[in-house]
Amino acid sequence: MIGGKKKCIGLIFGGESNEHEVSISSAKTVFQAFNSEINKQRFTIKAFYISKFGDWLDSDLSEKILVGEIKNNTTKIRGILNQERINFLDGIKFKNVDVWFPLLHGSNGEDGSIHGLLKFTKKPLVGCGILGSALGMDKILMKSIFSNLKLPQVNYLVFQDEDFNNEEIKNKVINEILKKLNFPVFVKPSNSGSSLGISKVKNESEILQALEKAREVDQRILVEEGLEVREIECGIIGKSKLLTSEIGEVNYESDWYDYDSKYYSNNQIIIPAEIDPKITKEIKKIAIQSCRALNISGFARVDFFLEKFTNKILLNEINTIPGFTKNSMFPMLWKASGLNIEQLVAKLVNISLDL
Repeated sequence: MIGGKKKCIGLIFGGESNEHEVSISSAKTVFQAFNSEINKQRFTIKAFYISKFGDWLDSDLSEKILVGEIKNNTTKIRGILNQERINFLDGIKFKNVDVWFPLLHGSNGEDGSIHGLLKFTKKPLVGCGILGSALGMDKILMKSIFSNLKLPQVNYLVFQDEDFNNEEIKNKVINEILKKLNFPVFVKPSNSGSSLGISKVKNESEILQALEKAREVDQRILVEEGLEVREIECGIIGKSKLLTSEIGEVNYESDWYDYDSKYYSNNQIIIPAEIDPKITKEIKKIAIQSCRALNISGFARVDFFLEKFTNKILLNEINTIPGFTKNSMFPMLWKASGLNIEQLVAKLVNISLDL
């Protein structure tokens, strides 16, 4: 046991973002891992569900969601807590929590919001801090830092707070895309995850609709040049020293790696990826370098493109709270690296405690 007694893990999941359901799936996996025979000797776990309305449920109700006794029907859940009270955490018993494990994907979680709140409890947490989370979530800031460090990326353009109802501005944006990027292009909201709000655009006629779709998620938009690439991913864990997992590759049947293909398709996962050892070494080097650049530690998944015809490595993005679902790459990468899911969650707690 750590420190002579069991550590109480506060597992936070759900949340107000558009990745609410993914968060619940991830939390179920982690909850089961902490309740394995070996981990029950070292840890207890308290679950804290946040509804889509921002209501915090107590640990008993939260656990019932994780074990399937009640459904996460937010319409019914709204009103369980008193909406009139000032302290939204009133009645949530978290004082005996030793280590926080936030699994809130997307906004109000992965963007550093939950990390800022938890900082006031003066308890360690699994994952990186406020700054690394915020930078890892914001694609525009992340890519700007990578560009400054001359890390290899696809060509991209940034558009912020543009009024697409203004004919002059709309034409200016479309013309800039046509002039500076080659089709296909990917239009992305700056702050989003699980490919939500993203469109693959193959010709000029599709640009405006894609921009408007992205703007529904975020006013700040990223447009990237699409290439013929392989999807390569690398897991990171650690604090003062960052460790890399085996390198994995995702072969997907869809036109691109969108939300449905990530969570509902039978993709082919290849671990370790069938790539040259020199490329593997370079990918791991860039993965650590990129995490250090954004002050990311604890755990993360670094995503790369490997151009098919040139084998050129292109850094895509970093996910600071990657999925833990049955289809998620992060736990698969570490299982292939010698850590099964039960060992992985325990290792992440140890890292948060500097053990």
